[in-house]
Amino acid sequence: MNLAIALHALSAVVWVGGMFFAYMALRPAVVEVVEASRRGGLWCQTLTRFFRWVWLAIALLLVTGYWMIFNVFGGMAGAGWHVHVMQALGLIMMLLFFHVYFAPFRRLKHAVAEKNPEQGARCVGQIRRLVGINLIIGLVVVVIGAGGR
Repeated sequence: MNLAIALHALSAVVWVGGMFFAYMALRPAVVEVVEASRRGGLWCQTLTRFFRWVWLAIALLLVTGYWMIFNVFGGMAGAGWHVHVMQALGLIMMLLFFHVYFAPFRRLKHAVAEKNPEQGARCVGQIRRLVGINLIIGLVVVVIGAGGR
């Protein structure tokens, strides 16, 4: 169980911490330093790398989370309310990520390939809003996970 908890927590830290860094530190710096016509390319490259880690984090969160539910708690009935809330919010986060990845991020990659900075900026704005929502949910999940029962 210790390995499952460690991998679960590490996955959450990578995903939520990455969103926090991108939203609170990288985004403001990019706006101040990178010219508007080049921001889409920077975000495309940055998110391509980060999203690989998010896919891995999601897989580990699902595997370790359900392993703990069924092997430690004896199933859903044995899991506390905090586990159910973490699961529900985590699934919402995953759905939001899937939307970001398969819709605005795909359009961002296309805009960058077509050298269309205006469309790229619109995509980055949509991604930013959705990541902001996911970040808030993720921080709530971290508090619930850390606070536990």
